Amino acid sequence: MVNQIESPTRAKLDGPDKKTALITGITGQDGSYLAEFLLEQGYTVHGIIRRSSSFNTSRIDHIFSKITLHYGDMIDSSNLSSVIYRVRPNEIYNLAAQSHVKVSFEMPEYTGESTGLGTMRILEAIRTCGLEKHTRFYQASSSELFGKVMEVPQTETTPFYPRSPYGVAKLYAYWAVKNYRESYDMFACNGILFNHESPRRGGTFVTKKITAGVARIVCGNLETLELGNLDAQRDWGHAKDYVRAMWAMLQTEEADDFVIATGVMHSVRSFATLCFQMAGFDIEWSGTGEDEIGVDQKTGKVLVRVSPKFFRPCEVEELLGDPSKAKKHLSWTPTCSLKELAYDMMYYDFSVYGLELPESAKTFLDNPAFQVTCAQELAARERTKTGVAINVRGV
Repeated sequence: MVNQIESPTRAKLDGPDKKTALITGITGQDGSYLAEFLLEQGYTVHGIIRRSSSFNTSRIDHIFSKITLHYGDMIDSSNLSSVIYRVRPNEIYNLAAQSHVKVSFEMPEYTGESTGLGTMRILEAIRTCGLEKHTRFYQASSSELFGKVMEVPQTETTPFYPRSPYGVAKLYAYWAVKNYRESYDMFACNGILFNHESPRRGGTFVTKKITAGVARIVCGNLETLELGNLDAQRDWGHAKDYVRAMWAMLQTEEADDFVIATGVMHSVRSFATLCFQMAGFDIEWSGTGEDEIGVDQKTGKVLVRVSPKFFRPCEVEELLGDPSKAKKHLSWTPTCSLKELAYDMMYYDFSVYGLELPESAKTFLDNPAFQVTCAQELAARERTKTGVAINVRGV
C-alpha cells in the first residue's frame, strides 16, 4: 500500500509565506532534482505519479518522507483537475511527458495525448479551478522544437521546425502556454531546455547508454556498445543546473519564455570518445555511416559499432542554444561542463557495477575541485541492498 499518496482532502499551506509546488513527472530525472531543490528552498512539495505494478520511485526514495504524492495521468482531465483543486499550488512544474524522441515515432498518438494535450489539460484545470491568478505555471519545452534548425545558435526567436512526433507535441504545448498567458493573463512560462543529463538519466538515452556501456565493457558483461547517429551534435548540460533555471523563471515579475543551454555543442562520437578515455581506453574511429566502428588502439578490439535500429526516421543533426536571455534576466549560468557531466555519470555507473573509475579520469576535468553529485544515489542503492530504503513498498 502506498502510504504517501494523499487522501482526497484539500491540502493546506504550513504557513502564510510557505509556497506549495506541484510537480508532474516527479519520479523522472528532472522532477527528482527539482523536488530536492524546492525542498531546500523551503517549499511544500507535491508530485503526480502514474499507477504502476512495479516500483518506479527510485530517484526520490531519499526524499520520499518529505513530499506528498498523488496518483494521476496526463491523459485524465478530471484527475488532474481534482489534484490541482485539492493542492492549490502556488507553482506547477509540468515535466511529465513521453519524452523519448525515437519512441515517439512508434507511439505518435500517445505522445501527442500526454506531451501535447496533457499540457493543455493542466492549463485548463488551473483556469477552471479559479487559480489563474494564484498559480504560476512552468512548461518543460524542448530544443527538439527547432529540429531542422533555421539558424545556429538557436534563440527564443529562432523559427521552429520539429522533426518528430515528440517535437510536434512539444510545439502544441508551447503555443498552448503562450495562448493561455495572453488570453487569461496567466503567469505561464516555457523553458526551452536543450539536452540535459545526469547520473539519473534513463538508460535508453544516448549519454546514459554510453556511460553505462563503458562500465559494462570494463566489467566484462558487454562486448560492444551499439549506437546510432554518431554525427549528431548536441548542447549537453547537467540537469541539476537546469532545474535552477526552471525555478528562476517563476520568480520573475513578468512571465516569459527562455532558452536554457550551455552554448557549447559536441557530437555523440566525441562524448563516447571522452567517456572511453576516462576509463583508460584510446578509441580510434574508422569507416563511415553504418560501417563506422570504434576500436581500442591497444588491443584492436571493436568497442563501438553503429546500428541502424537506433536511427530516427527523421534526424536532427545539430542543436546549439544561446542562453544569453536567461543569463541577463534570470542571472542563470551553467556550472557544470561536459567533462564534469561525463565524469559524474561515469563515476556513478562504475560504482553501480562494482568498479572504481581510474584516478586518471580526473585529469580530464575542467574544474579539478569538481565533486560528484551522485552520492545520494549511491547511498540509496546501498540502503536498498540492506532493506533500509524508504519507498512506495510502504515498509
